[in-house]
Amino acid sequence: MDTSRLSANFIAADLCHAGETWQRTRIANLPLQPESWNALAALCEAILEPVQDRFGKIEITYGFASPALLREIPAHIAPALDQHVSCELNTRGNPVCPRRGAAADFRVPGLCSKVLAIWIAETLPYDRLYFYGADRPVHVSHGPDRTGGLVAMLAGPSGRRVPRKITLDWLRVYPG
Repeated sequence: MDTSRLSANFIAADLCHAGETWQRTRIANLPLQPESWNALAALCEAILEPVQDRFGKIEITYGFASPALLREIPAHIAPALDQHVSCELNTRGNPVCPRRGAAADFRVPGLCSKVLAIWIAETLPYDRLYFYGADRPVHVSHGPDRTGGLVAMLAGPSGRRVPRKITLDWLRVYPG
């Protein structure tokens, strides 16, 4: 287990050994690029630390995903968009995710994720926030763009989650 300190309360293992796929495979899943380490530390400082300070201990359900781990994830991921691969490079030497930065999916046990998402959107310098529902973890990225983009990932008629750009006002009135 890697105990490299990323911030006051988070170590590399918190982000690199999170998620069902890593738990199942135990594949080597540490960043190779120094920029990825810096981006993970920045994510911890700008997003995870303030959330934990405000709401208490967080549970990270998906963090850093190396290209090797990505190959083990069954389906429905977008590594070129979601920033979980951080600043890692593909076999051609290009960034897997041109957005760079880093991302984590997390929840605060006992707290409605809608409350968490609203607080983050109103308070923190995030890049993108994906809201999956009141009882599901949120996905938050932090990177150079800092677009403040909000996306709802709610089940459509087929049951598959479909991305929909939303506003903070939409999130405030969402009934879930």
